[in-house]
Amino acid sequence: MSGTPSHLFIGLMSGTSLDGVDGVLAAFPVDDATCRFETLSTAYLPFPAALRSELMTLQAPCENELHREALAANDLAGVYAECVAQLLAAAGKHASHVTAIGAHGQTIRHRPELGFTRQTNNPALLTELTGIDVIADFRSRDIAAGGQGAPLVPAFHQAIFGSSDEIRVVANIGGISNISVLEPGQKVIGFDTGPGNVLMDAWIARHQGRSYDADGAWGATGQVMQDLLDILLAEPYLALPPPKSTGRDLFHAEWLENRMKGFGNANAVDVQATLTAFTASTLANAIATHARKAKAVYVCGGGAYNLHLMRTLQRMLDDRRLAARVSSTEALGVSPNHVEALAFAWLAQRHVEGMAGNLPTVTGAQGFRILGARYPR
Repeated sequence: MSGTPSHLFIGLMSGTSLDGVDGVLAAFPVDDATCRFETLSTAYLPFPAALRSELMTLQAPCENELHREALAANDLAGVYAECVAQLLAAAGKHASHVTAIGAHGQTIRHRPELGFTRQTNNPALLTELTGIDVIADFRSRDIAAGGQGAPLVPAFHQAIFGSSDEIRVVANIGGISNISVLEPGQKVIGFDTGPGNVLMDAWIARHQGRSYDADGAWGATGQVMQDLLDILLAEPYLALPPPKSTGRDLFHAEWLENRMKGFGNANAVDVQATLTAFTASTLANAIATHARKAKAVYVCGGGAYNLHLMRTLQRMLDDRRLAARVSSTEALGVSPNHVEALAFAWLAQRHVEGMAGNLPTVTGAQGFRILGARYPR
């Protein structure tokens, strides 16, 4: 793309794992409806412990939550602004060079069946802190049009990872997992399959004081408890047909505790192994149902770095007699931890160009919609 006139966009993503914010600065060609882009810089900022704790508390009803959410949104905007500053510095760019920031915000409620979703954020403050237009609140318009508001990434997956000659699945494993089924000549199928890292992270935090199971090394030493796995797999959400989406509103520590009654003597590491198998099973079942002829599964999100989870997913696909090979999106030239941030840079570009960002076949919306609200500098 060198020498091609382009607009610069920043994408900021903080997901359901609640670990921090990933940011990208990308160049998109001017007046180009394709998804060509060049990544100019990337950055990652972990959340300060106090902010992470408060965002975790806000995942469920709590005392004085309107006040607490407003303050958390202000703090989140500060972290976002620091991420933007790092992106600009790394690329040698100035705020005036950037057309807009796509800022997803931090999901604290997702209840499309009640007609709302809530991504806490303060885009007005972020605009003031950065001097750059901010586009935020991407999910609400899709929900207003009768959709789930999620997942939104399948449209981006189709644009950058689609193939003309093979069926591919992109599996995004963050706190929650979702898949995009990319079949040449067919409409994209995409939906949340169930938990990604959220239950595994909660369990290791409780028993080992660590925020995640690096490489899945701890879980790999345990034995899967088939009777517990069967109980987990009986969750009604998993049997629902798409379009569907979920989040921490359903899959959380209390959900797990309610299903572990009678397993009080279980070894903690065996539960971790079972939770890994649970995430892999929900993904494998979804792929077997909706993408049986897929040749490849490309994984992005933090789950791509859980080697035990990746091996377990491959084994479960093999057990179901599926030919798909599992690898990360690195094989397609995009780092797994940058895909979602790039997606929101792309959605910001779509907003500016007046183009739809949703896929009605994925979310169930009544039609294509331009997503997001713009806060001009």
